[in-house]
Amino acid sequence: MVKMRLRRMGAKKAPFYRVVVADSRYPRDGRFIEEIGYYNPTTEPSEIKIDADKAKDWLAKGAQPTETVKVLLKKTGIVD
Repeated sequence: MVKMRLRRMGAKKAPFYRVVVADSRYPRDGRFIEEIGYYNPTTEPSEIKIDADKAKDWLAKGAQPTETVKVLLKKTGIVD
């Protein structure tokens, strides 16, 4: 199953996430198919940038977003 999820990056206690499309069997920070954006919760306000075309394309192909990614997609207006 293909999932859209967050890949944790950044330093200890200073997380930075990349939104990636990956097989659900791969580890969280492991192999992925494509990177479609990023999310930085440490800035004020938090910074979200997701490629809308790529996200819609993957959703059409059947990729399942995680709960957090679903919220981010709603905030950016990609999903209703």
